[in-house]
Order: sequence, then structure tokens, then C-alpha cells
Amino acid sequence: MDFLPKDIPLVDFGIALLIGALVGIDRERHKAVEGQSGGMGGLRTFILVAEAGAVASWLALRFGSPWIFAAVGAVVGALVIAGYLAYAIKHDDAYGLTTEIASVVVFLLGGLVVYGFRDLAVVLGIVTSAVLAYKAPLHGLVARLSQEDIFAGLKLLIATFIVLPILPDKPIDPWGAINLGKLWWLVILISALSLAGYVASRWLGSHHGTALTGLFGGLASSTAVTLALARRSKDSDSIGLANGLAAGLLIAWTVMFGRIAAEVAYVHPPLLRSIAVPIGAMGLVVAVVAAVFYYIDRASEGIAASSVPLKNPFSLTSAIKFALVFAAVLLAVKLVQTYWPGRGYYAVAALAGLTNVDAITLSMAEFAKAQPEEGQQANSATWASIAATSITIAAIANTLVKTGLVLFLGSWALSWRVLIATSLIITSGAAAILIGQFVGS
Repeated sequence: MDFLPKDIPLVDFGIALLIGALVGIDRERHKAVEGQSGGMGGLRTFILVAEAGAVASWLALRFGSPWIFAAVGAVVGALVIAGYLAYAIKHDDAYGLTTEIASVVVFLLGGLVVYGFRDLAVVLGIVTSAVLAYKAPLHGLVARLSQEDIFAGLKLLIATFIVLPILPDKPIDPWGAINLGKLWWLVILISALSLAGYVASRWLGSHHGTALTGLFGGLASSTAVTLALARRSKDSDSIGLANGLAAGLLIAWTVMFGRIAAEVAYVHPPLLRSIAVPIGAMGLVVAVVAAVFYYIDRASEGIAASSVPLKNPFSLTSAIKFALVFAAVLLAVKLVQTYWPGRGYYAVAALAGLTNVDAITLSMAEFAKAQPEEGQQANSATWASIAATSITIAAIANTLVKTGLVLFLGSWALSWRVLIATSLIITSGAAAILIGQFVGS
């Protein structure tokens, strides 16, 4: 390669050709499946289009004239249009411009690589190929969407990209508890989880979709998952649906206990020894109950899937109401912390747990971490016990709140299943606290 100038980006040219080949393979396969004997767009065509984009952009950079790339793009566009018209004249079924538009996109991606946006071009090339390859599933999903589903998506977009930016991202009360920006994020999260769970159920079936909603939604907010699934249970009191919803809901709760352990491990790993028994016991109990309901749900899948109509559970109004309750509890927690400092750790933990366990978990982990540094090494075990008990109380309080949401918003078929799990969780957590207090004394 010594005969080539040193500034020729051979790697970029190779990536551009690979992007053209990636999209071209799909278009070649599409022509074979559809039985098309003519028209533009095969493997070789797309490789050449990508090459044209790369060469045009390199020449534009070399001679300092972006018009070279624009002129070549115009020629490629004209050839694409001419090819489509020639094919359409001979074939009455020649409607749709997917292949033609894809060729223009490949030309632009080829240019994007040489212009220095290699990673972006590769990502967009993969996305383009995926959009072309998943034609049937995407069309099937759109066919199942109702007008209500479309309106729900638009409302969520408006709430996220229009309402959120205009809200102040700072406390608006004297105690620094109420942040409208963060509260609206909670509204968006609850609404998005409701919509995501509905889409997952439509795509994968109610059983798998609900379980995945609980698993991934629990990483963000188990309370939001509880709210979304409880509201959905009102659609039907089917035994099969209630088992699936209970499984998804309890999976989210299981993730919450795992999240507590991860947060403690990050802030103050020695505290893990103190929370291992209570948090571990409650997490294990809820995981077992979730597995039982999931197994029962899978066993009755044939009956439930055919008898339960899916409805879009999206509701900004319900999410806003929950956010207002969340704000009221945040304010109460802040007032206790402000006017009752240094005492009432367990009361603060119980209040904090009514809305979220993350804040109190991180706070108590920092509390336990800081005590030995203040010359109180002898009492470090006591401080660790206080922190672990506070975290456990917060987890129990949060569980009670979520159970209340299910009882208030959900069907009775779901409620009694959740009550079973809650009673076992509280029993195991309370027993662990009592054992810890007894051993500590």
C-alpha cells in the first residue's frame, strides 16, 4: 500500500462498504422472498451506493468543497428515482419506496463515515438494517395499535419533552422538599412503565410481558410498577391474569430488595453483614412467592391468554395523583428531619419508606459509615444495628404502602395474592429485627 497517499482513510472506506453490504444483504433477501426479478436494490447496488457516498465525502474534504458531496448525492437521488419510475411503468404493484429511501440513507451513511462520524454511521447502519429486516413484526404491532394507544404515546411525549423542560428543577418550599421537576419525572416514570408494560404484553404475551415489566421496572421504581399493574388488574378478575400480575409485581419487589443491598454495598460494605438477615429474608420470601405465582400463571396460560382482553392502562391523571401523595410524604419526612434531629431514626425511616427506600438506605449507610470516624468505634456495632433496623423498617413501610395501592386500586383477585406475600414479608422482616435486637442485647 506504499503507492497510496498516507491521508486516504482506508478503514473508513472499508466501514462504509460494510454498511452498504449489511443493508444490501437484507434487500437482496427481500427481493428473493418477494420473487422480484427487477427493480433497484441488491447487495452490489448498496455496496456501490455506500462507496459513492464515501468517495464523494472524501473528495469534498480533499478539495474543500461540500458541493461535491451534494452534487454526487443529487446524481444518486436522480438515478434512484429513474430506477423506481422505470420499474413502476412495467409493474402495477410497484408501490412503496422503502428500498429507494434505504439507498439514499446508505449513501449518506457512507459519507458520514469519512466525515469523521464513524460510530454514529455504524449505529445508524445497524438500525436501518433492523428496521428493514423486522418489517412483519413492526407492521403487526402497528396493526394492533388503537387510536387510544396513539393518543397515550403522544401524551407521554408531550409530558416529557414539552412540560418537563419548563418546570423548575429546584425546591419551591422553605424546607427544600418539593422539587417540581423531580416530581414530574416521577409522573413520567409511572406513565412510561404503564405504557411499556402494555406494549410488552402486546408484543410478548401478557405472561412474559408482565414478568419483564416487573424485572426491569423494579430497577427504576417498584412502587411505580405496583401502581401500573394494580390499575391494570381492574381490566379483568381472571385467575390467570391475577397470577401473572402478582408475579410481575412481586418480581419488582424482589428487585427492590436487591437494589437495597447493592446501595449499601456501594456506600458502606461492612453494613451488609447487619442487613443480610432481614433484607435477605424478605427478598428470598418475595422471590419464592413470585416464582410460585409465575409457575401457576404459566400452567394456566392457554386459558388466560384467550380470555383476557388487553386495554391500555396509561393514565397521566392517576400518575399525577400519586405524585401529589409522594410530595406530601416527602414534606412530612423533611419536617421530621428538620424539627426532630438526632432522634427518631426509626420514625424517619418509616416515613421515608412510605415513598421510597433508596434515600433512607443511602442516608443510613452514610450514617453508619461516618460514626467510627467520629471516635465512637466502641459503639460501631450499635450504630450498624440502628442503620440496619432503620433500613428494614423503611422496606417494610414501603411494602405496606404498595400493598395499600393494590388494595385501593387493584382487583380483589390480585389483592389477596399480594396480601399473602405481604404477610410473609413483614413476618420475616419483623422476626429478623427482633432476633437482631435480642442478639445485640
